Amino acid sequence: MKTLRLAIVACLTLSLAAPLFAAETAPNPAWEKLKTLVGEWDGKSVHVSYKLVSGGTALMETMEGPQVMQMITVYTPDGDSILMTHYCSMGNQPRMRAAKLEDKTLVFRYVDAANVKGPDDPRMSGLTLTFTDADHFGADWTHRMGAKEEVGHFAYTRKK
Repeated sequence: MKTLRLAIVACLTLSLAAPLFAAETAPNPAWEKLKTLVGEWDGKSVHVSYKLVSGGTALMETMEGPQVMQMITVYTPDGDSILMTHYCSMGNQPRMRAAKLEDKTLVFRYVDAANVKGPDDPRMSGLTLTFTDADHFGADWTHRMGAKEEVGHFAYTRKK
């Protein structure tokens, strides 16, 4: 019992002190821009919400709608780039990386995916986010099936 109490106290102490031990990191403009998405957004047939999780080290996107099964995407800074994992309703989890924010655009390129059996399996293979202004943005998701790619465009308005 005493060991359990000590372990709990140690974990709480470390979690409270963690910000004091965090290394200084260089600013990441893409990460700062992504964080401006926190909130609720509506598209033509899709609702998207964004919230910071894990102590502000990750941005979780939840996408759902009447004809869209719920999907989650998690964005995290990785050095001077952004890494994202998309938990797709197709049952796979593609990972993509964006190198940097260019003007108002963040382009994610396919890195790899879990639960993809081969190169012809369908999967998301790209994402381009375009930040129009504080209350509007676009998301162009690229879907790959074999050698064929299709892009689906979503336009969002901040819900107030």
